[in-house]
Amino acid sequence: MPARTPAPGGGAVAAVVASLAAGLTAMAARFAPEAWESRATVVGRAEELRARVEPLADADAEAYDAFMADPSDQNVERIVTIPFELTESAAEIAALAALVAVEGNPNVSGDASAGADLAAAAASVAARLVAINARADDQRVQQAAALAERAANAAARVSARDMS
Repeated sequence: MPARTPAPGGGAVAAVVASLAAGLTAMAARFAPEAWESRATVVGRAEELRARVEPLADADAEAYDAFMADPSDQNVERIVTIPFELTESAAEIAALAALVAVEGNPNVSGDASAGADLAAAAASVAARLVAINARADDQRVQQAAALAERAANAAARVSARDMS
């Protein structure tokens, strides 16, 4: 029977999901018409965000392992800071994906919509981890919740458009 370990946990998985969402967003944006002025900017930013969130998977797992070994204030800060950063990035990915779904190539709008949904899910998971691990008076709890809500709203707008 394999050993019980806390990693990869929700934060690491959310980081991988956000990375995949950014990749879908960049891919779909590459198929947008050349005349779309935002094309290069969206592709570039989606790739930047993918590069930013991908290493957060390992960072989150390492931070949680460190916390389990030593629940010091420093390690608590790490298990709050990493998912907060992920929430920020995932919210931006969701917004970019929604933009691509609406303004990009309709032939790949489903992929962009999937990117928005996945990014919103990653933002939700990360925001929940911030809320679970941070002190009640930590402003990042409310900020992360607002970011996750913004990501969910972006995905919902695209989903409503796709379903009509």
